[in-house]
Amino acid sequence: MTELFEIMLAPCVACLILTGIHAYLGLHIVERGVLFVDLALAQMAALGWTIGFLMGYELHSQFSYFISLGCTFLGAAIFAAARSHQPRVPQEAIVGITYAVAAAAAILVLSRAPEGAEELKALMVGHLLFVQWSEVWHLLALYSVVGIFHWYIRKPIYEITYHAQQCFQRGVNVRLWDFIFYMSFGFVVTSSVEIAGVLLVFSFLVIPAVCAIMLAHSARVRLAIGWLIGAFTSVVGIVGSYYLDLPTGASVVVAFGIMTVFIALISRWTETGP
Repeated sequence: MTELFEIMLAPCVACLILTGIHAYLGLHIVERGVLFVDLALAQMAALGWTIGFLMGYELHSQFSYFISLGCTFLGAAIFAAARSHQPRVPQEAIVGITYAVAAAAAILVLSRAPEGAEELKALMVGHLLFVQWSEVWHLLALYSVVGIFHWYIRKPIYEITYHAQQCFQRGVNVRLWDFIFYMSFGFVVTSSVEIAGVLLVFSFLVIPAVCAIMLAHSARVRLAIGWLIGAFTSVVGIVGSYYLDLPTGASVVVAFGIMTVFIALISRWTETGP
């Protein structure tokens, strides 16, 4: 039991930190109707890591991190520019194209690198089970700064998320605020992908938010529910992967999927009655 506690403590704490910021950002993403923007930005971050790796730097080096961050900023600029009052092309289409191109580019880059397939797998599933305490404290510091920043800009971000058309009509610079939102999003995703991988980052962002929306109407209640669901499910997935000797990232994603089905059944039951 002591050995299990020592092995699981750092990954579980990391998941609690990941849940804290991702559940909040996920609510905004789901309400904006651009569910795959987080997946696209995560893939842009992964592309940056692969470019740094091909240039001869370690996959988790500081130089590769800044390249990855630059790629997410590029994605943020693309998504902000695609936002308009009466778009001719849906923003989700731009998001999908960005994801597909970034994923293909990452594959092309890693095809030129030795052991490229293994590195691509690492970027998809991360190394959550083997996360170090130094990485955990780095996440806590970075996400605390992002969280404080969002607290100060919560009003315009909230209005653009829930009342975008009115903001356009009032002359609010929606694209600028979108860029600020996605840029801060990029800081989060770049660090998250390094530890949790693309698939798990997407799950942390979307699934707790979707479950919370099915259960509550108030934004504050949804956020609280999202935090609880994200923390509980991720810890169960990690512990389950240890006992069943399964890949940690994939196990947590599957656990999130099971939780989504469970919450959907509860939501359906409460709507129709016993």
